[in-house]
Amino acid sequence: MHDNHGGHLAAPSFTELWSPEIMLIAILIAVLYLAVVGSWRKQFAHSAPVSGKKKAAFLIGLLVFYLAEGSPISYYGHHFLFSAHMLQQALLYFTMPLLILVGTPDWLLRSLLQNKVVDNIWSFMTRPLIALFTFNVLFSFYHMPFIFDAAMEAHWFMTVYHIVLVITAFQMWWPIISPIAEEQQMSDLRKLAYIFGNGVLITPACALIIFADHLIYETYSNVPQVFSMLAAFDDQRLGGIIMKTVQEIVYGSVLAYTFYKWYNKEKGTDIPELDQASQESINILTPAIENKGRV
Repeated sequence: MHDNHGGHLAAPSFTELWSPEIMLIAILIAVLYLAVVGSWRKQFAHSAPVSGKKKAAFLIGLLVFYLAEGSPISYYGHHFLFSAHMLQQALLYFTMPLLILVGTPDWLLRSLLQNKVVDNIWSFMTRPLIALFTFNVLFSFYHMPFIFDAAMEAHWFMTVYHIVLVITAFQMWWPIISPIAEEQQMSDLRKLAYIFGNGVLITPACALIIFADHLIYETYSNVPQVFSMLAAFDDQRLGGIIMKTVQEIVYGSVLAYTFYKWYNKEKGTDIPELDQASQESINILTPAIENKGRV
């Protein structure tokens, strides 16, 4: 594998760098999505128009998917730079699923989950504790050196593991941002705890990489240096920092939004309660005032 690394550095082809097949898949999904939410929408039960913001979120999610899987980020991440590989994962697991779910209308997801078997399986998989631990445990296992090096050596194994991680990433995000209202199993306050828990559980994997005192992945031990100032050990540490930074930015943004939403909801419910109390006081006082007027 190390010989292949060296050979690839000399002159990567356009196909190796930009993966036209991944680009084609992303384009086909985008065209299908726009058709479904556009001219085909009336074929779905209880469908409603999809806003421009939702469409933009979905399409940006597809762009993020292509950047992670089909751009030079993927090529250099697999062959030379651990930091690029970690950026790829950060895009695939923390950014892309979030955007895709935000951009998918509820009526489309309902049609996909109308099969009872599929719905029951997905409902079980997306229970908060199951979703929380499934993704984070599999993500942590992936970064154990013997599993990581085995995945990088066997392309089929890496592909399968990445597919599983993407599925569990959607599973992890679902309890927070499911477009289907009845699938929202948690209150906003519990969502805050859930997001915080995700941040805590992913920390050991990042810390293992950032604070290691030696190069822990054999895959990158003898690869040619793409940048002369970035040695393999420094690249490894940079990869851990990238992963943790992107995760903190995404989780922090969702945490802030959830807190803002919860705060406004609490603030909004207080006002009707005060109005109701005032109304009850008026109802009690009105007869007394009327009787006094008669006297």
